Amino acid sequence: MENVKKKTRLIHIITGLNTGGAEWALYNLLYGGLADHFNCHVISLSDEGMMGPQIEALGVPLYILRMRAGRPSFCGFGMLRRVVGEFQPDIVQGWMYHGNLMANLARILAPERPVLAWNIRQSLYDFGREKLMTRQIIRANRFLSSAPDVLLYNSQISRKQHEDFGFALQHGYIIPNGIDVQKFSFSSVSRQYVRSKLAIPADALVVGHVARLHPMKDHPCFLRAASGLALRQPQAHFLLCGRGVLPENKMLEQLIHAQVRDRFHFLGERSDVSDLMSAMDIFCQSSWSEAFSNVLGEAMAVGVPCVATDVGDSAIIIGDTGVVVPPQDENALAAGIESLLTMAQEDRRSLGTNARVRIEANFALGSVVKQYAALYEKLMQKKGTG
Repeated sequence: MENVKKKTRLIHIITGLNTGGAEWALYNLLYGGLADHFNCHVISLSDEGMMGPQIEALGVPLYILRMRAGRPSFCGFGMLRRVVGEFQPDIVQGWMYHGNLMANLARILAPERPVLAWNIRQSLYDFGREKLMTRQIIRANRFLSSAPDVLLYNSQISRKQHEDFGFALQHGYIIPNGIDVQKFSFSSVSRQYVRSKLAIPADALVVGHVARLHPMKDHPCFLRAASGLALRQPQAHFLLCGRGVLPENKMLEQLIHAQVRDRFHFLGERSDVSDLMSAMDIFCQSSWSEAFSNVLGEAMAVGVPCVATDVGDSAIIIGDTGVVVPPQDENALAAGIESLLTMAQEDRRSLGTNARVRIEANFALGSVVKQYAALYEKLMQKKGTG
């Protein structure tokens, strides 16, 4: 009988499966080929969120521990023990701080000592702004950070900030987020449909912003900058989407001059972000804290020139294809956006074309999946010879 090589068993443990950057990064890796190369299972500490059904649709088994934030449960621990005992993973991959801690526990519970990998997905610009429980979890990660066989970071700044904070220096490794350049590509049909649906004129210039409503995304800075721009640039419309970014949100509405509010489109959480990006002429990332901004790379893949704050690896991602400005500076942000709004259409489109080329060359999903697979195989070989 022909000898069939057994797939390496890989279990991913993630805090939750709502539509955040880490959740999309995990899904993209599975979708992009990791689930074919390895026998993958996923454990969510909280619930299935919006991403759970999509992960299951890939044929990847999903287990839900239903732990409340910051409150581990005996039932959750019991299920973790059962899943790890039955699956017997060769590699345990934690995602985000809570997931990393549970990955440590899973390694202890596993029948044989598996390879342990952590995935750290955020930067540490202002530790004091984190919630008290989050600060404690980050400190626990720091204390245990010498345990993993590899500490994965998705950006150079994230690695530097965590190591400066006291995370173990050995085993640090950077793999950027992967962008699905097939899904995120320009569509003239989507551009026309979205603009028609939102009653945006065909000749309008649309500035886009995609982020959940969270302090670090700095919607107030963007809206103050955009509101002033709208007064000066009557052809400009502003399209915002993300969890909590809704038209009935009075806090957001109050940041916009009354006479230009009809040119601001608040769409909430959407599943058609790639279509929305095709309707944009400029994309803006206004955060004061990022590691690797998925939406920035996605907008660039669609061919949209970007303005981004100089946080995380945003300047590295953009290169010379857009504008980088200081964070929390609405005047600089407005000036950066306006420089693209007033640019000749041909020059603006050329920037967008170069942006897509840059993503294809440096951050395409297929290449990133190969980096993960190569790292896991290297860790398994090291374990086998250890």
